[in-house]
Amino acid sequence: MNPDVFGRLLEINTQFYQTFAQDFSATRYQVQPGVRQLLPTIPKDARVLDLGCGNGSFGVALFERGHVGPYHGMDFSAGLLDAARSQLPLGDAATVAQADFTSPAWDAALPPAHFDAITAFATLHHLPSAALHADFFRKVRRLLAPDGRFLLSNWQFLNSPRWRARVQPWETVGLSPEDVEPGDYLLDWRRGGVGYRYVHHFSETELAQLAAESGFRVVETFHSDGREGNLALYMVWERKDK
Repeated sequence: MNPDVFGRLLEINTQFYQTFAQDFSATRYQVQPGVRQLLPTIPKDARVLDLGCGNGSFGVALFERGHVGPYHGMDFSAGLLDAARSQLPLGDAATVAQADFTSPAWDAALPPAHFDAITAFATLHHLPSAALHADFFRKVRRLLAPDGRFLLSNWQFLNSPRWRARVQPWETVGLSPEDVEPGDYLLDWRRGGVGYRYVHHFSETELAQLAAESGFRVVETFHSDGREGNLALYMVWERKDK
């Protein structure tokens, strides 16, 4: 992907979350059914890294079910992290930190092979370019303990007629379809004003290939969320060397 296009996509999402963090957070306090399905699979003493923690709703649900292991949430939105700090039991139990997953060194301060469970729920669709996707998953593998699991969900917005209607032409933000990669979309936002988000639509085949290329084995796949139960694609990955 052209570096200028890459930067423009990041700028679109940065501007969105700076402008609409409060409105977005208000729609994200309810933990999705697919996430609740996975919660019991996480040992209560597990060391958990929550990538794209947002307002901390997953961390709250984790502690509500009696989690006693350390939890560390990371997100690039300062506004969402403020919301997370207001509801998580910060201290020895939980910590949060700002991180830009498009930065080459976002993982530098984290210990390798340390976390028993790493989650990325509804996070990856904001990362532009196939090269960045591959790099992100390699970093996740570096951070995951040998017997750990990576739990992820990816928004399947094309399964919803309502969300398909929110797809906007790239020319709206000064780009063209030729500038972006297959699976890249621009969606509008209408709560508290009009905004735009860059999103990537991951297919199951694409994710399975990324898992294999970054040293993972896919051990579970299912759809959940939304009225039809198909608005998100969930996966559980393990390291191949387990």
